[in-house]
Amino acid sequence: MKRTTLSLIACATALAAVTGFAAVSAPGDSGPDTAAPAARLPVERTSLLCPAPSTSDLAETAYTSFTPVTKGADEKGSAALVAAEPAGATDDGKDGKDEEDGKDEKPVVQPKAPGTPVGGKTTGADAPALIGTAEGKSAPGWTVQQTTEVAAGTGRGLQGVNCTAPDTEFWFPGASTATGRTDYVHLTNPDDSAAVVDIELYGKDGALKSTVGEGVTVPPHGSESLLLSTLSDVKQTDLTVHVGVRSGRLGAAVQALDDKTGGDWLTAAADPASDLVMPGIPKDATAVRLVLFTPGGTDADLKVRLASPSGLITPAGHETVHVKAGMTTGVDLGEVTRGEAGSLVLTPTDRSVPVVAAVRVVRGKGDEQESAFIPASEPVGARATAADNRAKHTTLALSAPDGAAKVRVTASAGTEGGTPATKTYTLKAGTTQNVDAPVPAGLKGSYALTVETVSGGPVHASRTLTGSDDDVASFTVQTLPDDRGTVSVPNADEDLSVLQK
Repeated sequence: MKRTTLSLIACATALAAVTGFAAVSAPGDSGPDTAAPAARLPVERTSLLCPAPSTSDLAETAYTSFTPVTKGADEKGSAALVAAEPAGATDDGKDGKDEEDGKDEKPVVQPKAPGTPVGGKTTGADAPALIGTAEGKSAPGWTVQQTTEVAAGTGRGLQGVNCTAPDTEFWFPGASTATGRTDYVHLTNPDDSAAVVDIELYGKDGALKSTVGEGVTVPPHGSESLLLSTLSDVKQTDLTVHVGVRSGRLGAAVQALDDKTGGDWLTAAADPASDLVMPGIPKDATAVRLVLFTPGGTDADLKVRLASPSGLITPAGHETVHVKAGMTTGVDLGEVTRGEAGSLVLTPTDRSVPVVAAVRVVRGKGDEQESAFIPASEPVGARATAADNRAKHTTLALSAPDGAAKVRVTASAGTEGGTPATKTYTLKAGTTQNVDAPVPAGLKGSYALTVETVSGGPVHASRTLTGSDDDVASFTVQTLPDDRGTVSVPNADEDLSVLQK
């Protein structure tokens, strides 16, 4: 055999090894498309970031970690949450504290295997932000809920937040620098290098002038919290906070505390879009305020509707809302739910203009008022999970704004015992239902609810958790977007014919 022939065979073999089993079609190939559809495979790594829960000495914080069982996930893997370095920590990472001060460095919560929730608790004002990583079997759909109860003072009541994945851009419509409000933006950096971020505030007349929010540095594995009123001295009832990361990535959330109506976490709204859903406004809401912002250079006109148990209805006097470009708009909707389950649905009246939105909800009256936020949310998609559910204190809202749908809801075992339970629900188009969610038999502790779309149109969901005292209106609401526990991976086949062309 000639050396030239041997070289060609070696070349073909090497190319086959590099391309693996990839199938490549030459340009102009008119043959039938035989490529198999992409498969969805479990993710192998998940990162979650939890903000520092409170600065109140009266704070009691509970953490609940849960990973749903995912078919096809790796048989090995684990998850861990570690404390982030607070602002002003010394180089040795001890925040100026001596090793002998007796502080327990054991993680407040140690995640368990998929299908088993685990809880942990901490008290006081010193609880740090947490940085979490899950790998292998613990990664797909990993969810951590942080729930804080503050007995008195600014922000008193129930404050809940789902720990979120790091990202590079966040929108928070619904923040405020008004008298009586104390709002902080919390930033957590999970990586080994510093992150640099710009924080912009937009009020009713446009951007608020400030240089303090430019080029904020968050150290590696560190956390920062910035009081919004230090970024601008302008008092604004409704603000939109934009967090844009120049370098690196972050977790971000706004803690909104009110002197009269308690407080809660405002999580990032869904990406700017022309069609938005804010699911699961509590049926006993005494006040609902819609806050909107359009980041582009074009005004937006939106139709406002409420997806109720009987279908889509238009709130009297609030048929449409006009949003000026680059300006934050606030609209009081009052007791819009009128004692029924409801989700706010926004659609363009004419042309599509991307918008971000959230609602601030108040329950109770007088001195017993409490507030929470529901940002516009992505659909449940394949699967979403809410951790830290408690017997008789959990309400699950499911909404199908566009078309009928069927969903399956699974309650996990409890953190201290119980047997999982599952129910399936059918939703009519344009409706929202507060469903009688399953509860684990023999429940002990708290549990997780996992929602899966079985068929039909997109489903939006949220979970309302109320406080342990039934006479007080304390509550918190978390939306349930897709947990992104799987990713699309194209199928591939071996095709060496490309080497002949």
